[in-house]
Amino acid sequence: MKMRFINKSIFKVLALIFILSSCKKETKEFTEPYTTSTEGLGIIMDRVKPPVPSSGIAGTVVTVAATGMMPYKDRLVFMFNGEKAEVLEVAETHIKVKVPEYASTGVLSVAVDDVLAFGPQFKVTGLISADPTFRVPSGANGDVMQILNLADSKRLIVGRFTNYNNKGAVRPINRIVSVFSDYSYDPSLKSGKGANGGVNSIIEYKGKYLIAGSFSGYDQRGENISNLTMLNKNGSIDTMGIHPFRRPDQNDTIKYYPRFNAGTDRAINQIHQTPDGKLLVAGGFNFFISRRYDQPDKRKENDSVILDSIRIPQILRLNADGTLDKSYRFSEALNEGFKAANGPVNAFIHKDVRHQGKVLLYGKFTSFDEQAAKNIVRLNADGTIDKTFSLGLGPDNAVQSAIYNEVLDRYVVTGLFRTYNGKAQEFLAVLKSDGSLDESFVPKAFNAPGLNFAKLLDDGLMVVTGFFNSYGGVARSGFLILDRSGNLAPGYNATGSFNGVLKDAIETKSDDNKRALLLIGSFTRFNNEIANNIIRIVLE
Repeated sequence: MKMRFINKSIFKVLALIFILSSCKKETKEFTEPYTTSTEGLGIIMDRVKPPVPSSGIAGTVVTVAATGMMPYKDRLVFMFNGEKAEVLEVAETHIKVKVPEYASTGVLSVAVDDVLAFGPQFKVTGLISADPTFRVPSGANGDVMQILNLADSKRLIVGRFTNYNNKGAVRPINRIVSVFSDYSYDPSLKSGKGANGGVNSIIEYKGKYLIAGSFSGYDQRGENISNLTMLNKNGSIDTMGIHPFRRPDQNDTIKYYPRFNAGTDRAINQIHQTPDGKLLVAGGFNFFISRRYDQPDKRKENDSVILDSIRIPQILRLNADGTLDKSYRFSEALNEGFKAANGPVNAFIHKDVRHQGKVLLYGKFTSFDEQAAKNIVRLNADGTIDKTFSLGLGPDNAVQSAIYNEVLDRYVVTGLFRTYNGKAQEFLAVLKSDGSLDESFVPKAFNAPGLNFAKLLDDGLMVVTGFFNSYGGVARSGFLILDRSGNLAPGYNATGSFNGVLKDAIETKSDDNKRALLLIGSFTRFNNEIANNIIRIVLE
């Protein structure tokens, strides 16, 4: 039977160990974080001198320079980043221990009752490592939200950053950047000043690009944009010339406005092209916005732009020209959209053949279109509620992410819920395509208030992130990989602390053709190393 260290008093300070393990690599010493002094014990571990060896797999025998342990050799507990190790030898000048099965990279420590002494760091090697062929050592200085692959092997990256791999010091890189196939910076994009707010989503559409997010300007255009606009292939904003209304005695001139005349009053989270070439838009908005540039405004004499708005909350569909598609979730009699959810939502829009055109909406709500709905609902391609998606009681609290795997025909959802359809299911669940719980996946307990991201890979492994420091009693700091049953996948859980939130984990290849994951989102560290919002890791 595996030994687990369960002393609750010591477990309370594991979070402090994780903080220590996230110190910069070049830091040699740190201040004792625990209020109880270890001087009375007389235990001293050399924090500068690395253990021998300084890295290794589970089962490796490690010798750590230490003094003062002999009086406590029968009751001390030695830990690798919070996970109890087997003690093989305690001597006057050292302690010899074996790396435990589920150890992870981080600080070594020894506990006697409720007192901790900290030592050097140890790197636990496993089946995950940073990809040395990834050419973005400095990452992005803000959230990375999406990566769009282009036909010429280039990519467009959008988010909330203003610098990418330290190239923004020369010319602005505001929320959009072009990169080559190896993710090195491509200076050819003519984005100018870029967007003046976050870009959450981008699609290639009719030979151009549509970007959506929470911005009101792009490059030199500081007005007449409401969270959505179209770009030319070179990254410049797509404009059109208009003869604005003027008095007869004024000159006839042309003014230029954004060509794509559509937007919303609040942020857009996702935009997708539908199978019939229309555009599906989802977010936290309440109104669709369009503008009239060439009609007189009785309140002004010239250069008038009239703003039109139609109430249609959270999800809408646009025609190819940007006009509102009133055949989708719209009441002609009331001249407004359907009620949607009574709380905030996000959307996952299906592109697969099996569920083509359907939309999974999730968040924190109790009704949708004035019908009972608990935090998750699926719509048919025509915008009506999909009655074949049967949740029963559904999740009892907010859903923070929901991602569908086409190969496995499964959804994985995370959030703050503790039950699903009345069954205990804390923070993480796998759903069948009909919305019922896949009971073959049984997650263990997280020491956390909830989870923020999980994604099934095509082979059944699952990437999970959140603000947790243990899983099933095993020390894990913010990042783990599970197997099909919900157990820690052997060899894939040796990485140290992860700080932040993932937006996506994209299955890809390294430059030397190894299996890899491209991780994007809002995070600052991976495996105790600096990782600014984008990193590629190799899976052996």
